Amino acid sequence: MTGSANPKPVNLRALKTRARTLGFDAIGVTSAAAPALWAERLALWLSQGRHGNMAWMADTRARRADPRALWSEAKSVIILAVNYGPDEDPLGVTHEPDKGAISVYARHRDYHDVIKGRLKTLGSWLVAQAPGIELKVFVDTAPVMEKPLAEAAGLGWQGKHTNLVSREFGSWLFLGAIFVNIELEANAAEEDHCGSCRACLDACPTNAFPAPYQLDARRCISYLTIEHPGPIPREFRAAIGNRIYGCDDCLAVCPWNKFASLGREAKLSARDDLKRPALAELAALDEAGFRAKFAGGGIKRIGHARFLRNVMIAVGNSGEAALLPAVRSAMEATSPLVRGAAVWALRRLAPEEARVRAEAGLAGERDEDVRGEWEVTKA
Repeated sequence: MTGSANPKPVNLRALKTRARTLGFDAIGVTSAAAPALWAERLALWLSQGRHGNMAWMADTRARRADPRALWSEAKSVIILAVNYGPDEDPLGVTHEPDKGAISVYARHRDYHDVIKGRLKTLGSWLVAQAPGIELKVFVDTAPVMEKPLAEAAGLGWQGKHTNLVSREFGSWLFLGAIFVNIELEANAAEEDHCGSCRACLDACPTNAFPAPYQLDARRCISYLTIEHPGPIPREFRAAIGNRIYGCDDCLAVCPWNKFASLGREAKLSARDDLKRPALAELAALDEAGFRAKFAGGGIKRIGHARFLRNVMIAVGNSGEAALLPAVRSAMEATSPLVRGAAVWALRRLAPEEARVRAEAGLAGERDEDVRGEWEVTKA
């Protein structure tokens, strides 16, 4: 969005009032000049390979490290947040093995669509109030380091789990950014209030934190169930439990959530059918059924095959013999990603049947990953 040549001053009080009217729960301002420390930390993380298969993290390194590399005209960054606090303990469903656990952020309409629309509306208002201003809006789809920017803008701090923590909203904030081409009065950065607490580190089922404030995405359940394109490494499958899309463990156990409140945005309220969906129903979804069930939400982006891979891992961890028909059906799937996970699930739920079927499975299978599952079963 652009204006005329000489921007007028921005009334920050009016801006914050307008933002809250549009449904944003927190707003802060920081400079677009990122500290060199951000770039150093990002470079180290990438050099250690902790981004896994997320090649875009490395490809966009320069733009991600400094907002001005993304847009050279940027002078200030307005960070906005929407609270999506859940109405129940998000970890409750992880103790129901016949159900699928979906991360709180994905139990409703895709937040990108909701927040980006609000950012554009606020941006249009800003241009009207301060003719001459130029701006760009971003919400998690461009190489923007939202969490460090939010910390610098005073909205919270990056906890030991590397996620943003707010004294007012706990762990449950969606972030968006508006880059502007004028200097705005910046807020004071928030201080770290984690202290000696390590609840998030100890809660991680797959030990994805090599040290406080460090995340190895390759071990993170959110990465494994969403971003990882291939078979989930065997060493993590049992620990995944029934988490079929994302993981909330490190967020949910944070003591600062005692101050969290229920999100007020109706479009981001959890759908009842996504709070604790039955694994049997999810396993029965064909491609069309998958698209229909998750239309308008974020889950659809991983695709049907990757989703069923996750469901089969959860089924294998369920201990429910009643789910064996779903496993046998998945073993005939077109996708080798699904077949391989189904072989593993069969091995978990019915090891003797798996051994009996191993020879025939190997004889009829060409995909190397699936053959590997049968080889382990045969052994």
